[in-house]
Amino acid sequence: MSGQTLTDRIAAAQYQLTGSDMARAVCKATTHEVMAPKKKHLEYLVSATNTTNVNIPQMADTLFERSTNASWVVVFKALVTTHHMCVYGNERFIQYLASRTSLFNLSNFIDKTGSHGYDMSTFIRRYGRYLNEKAFAYRQMAFDFTRVKKGAEGVMRTMTTEKLLKGMPVLQTQIDTLLEFDVHPKELNNGIINAAFMLLFKDLVKLFASYNDGIINLLEKYFKMKKSDCKEALEIYKRFLTRVTKIGEFMKLAETVGVDKNDIPDINYAPSSILESLETHMNGLEDGSPTNNVSPTSTPAKSSNAVPTLQPPPGESAGAAAAASSEPAEDSLLDLDPLASSGPSVPSAAPTSWGGKSPSMSTQVLFWCLNYMFLQMSPGAAQSPRKPPPPRNALDDLNIKDFM
Repeated sequence: MSGQTLTDRIAAAQYQLTGSDMARAVCKATTHEVMAPKKKHLEYLVSATNTTNVNIPQMADTLFERSTNASWVVVFKALVTTHHMCVYGNERFIQYLASRTSLFNLSNFIDKTGSHGYDMSTFIRRYGRYLNEKAFAYRQMAFDFTRVKKGAEGVMRTMTTEKLLKGMPVLQTQIDTLLEFDVHPKELNNGIINAAFMLLFKDLVKLFASYNDGIINLLEKYFKMKKSDCKEALEIYKRFLTRVTKIGEFMKLAETVGVDKNDIPDINYAPSSILESLETHMNGLEDGSPTNNVSPTSTPAKSSNAVPTLQPPPGESAGAAAAASSEPAEDSLLDLDPLASSGPSVPSAAPTSWGGKSPSMSTQVLFWCLNYMFLQMSPGAAQSPRKPPPPRNALDDLNIKDFM
């Protein structure tokens, strides 16, 4: 028996009478049924965004209208549907959201019809803030951090210093807003919040991939920056370190909604010596002076003893050196987009030999970054081919393979 209310049926009939199939599909995706939006309605809306004559503003406005409903179920499903359109729909959809002066106004939303509604209202407010921030980030950068190309030739790795120092805080704010969703396993108790969490998980993996690319680019440029830029870059790096633990904790929650453990990236942490080296380098600079003229083996600090020597970890030097001799150094840069269509890549060992020359401090820092700082797939994912996970009842009609 269908769980749709009489109000749902009347609203769908009204849209049908007006001849708007798209608005009717939005209404069907956001009924009062406590379950994730049905796959057939989401697929119809995604396909509509790829049609040249589709009215994107009308679709978005209908979703905004549904988000003003008094029921937490309808509002939450409107947010999930909007997020789904941002992830899977044509980019014109998020472009339109970014062009609006106002989006979801849910900061005071609360459903007092029951204890469950009261609890879910908290996540609705947080979710609405994230979607607003996602659109705002697009407006600031003119691209979606989750959609851009990753890796050595990706957008964040090829940015100029000026654009990077502007873009990284925008990316950090979007990640912060996502992490504020702050859900616990026992609260993932219905199909709607599960669907929202899965979309957030997918965004976070791709956002962190872009974040990693940006940090690598930042560290590559750090030793050529003037002191004012070094200060800004150092603060960005410090904020990165404070977020890594929270990001890892959020990703681990994905197991509770059916994501296979091998599909959840492992996050390794950078040693404190990297931060110490960056600070020592900056403190040795004169105000306003770029560091292009620093020799590869020189130490920018007043005393060479002030800079910790970064060496490859014991037991890994031999294997890493062998890998370096058989492949070019640039191949060691990680593909930090495990959700890309090509599947997860297995990171190769970073080189530990620099042609017999003493490595510069910047090269040593980059060595540590590639080995310890960044996103890596768990060993099980590298050893066996990925298998599609079994159907998960907790996700209702949501197709979990869409997130793999």
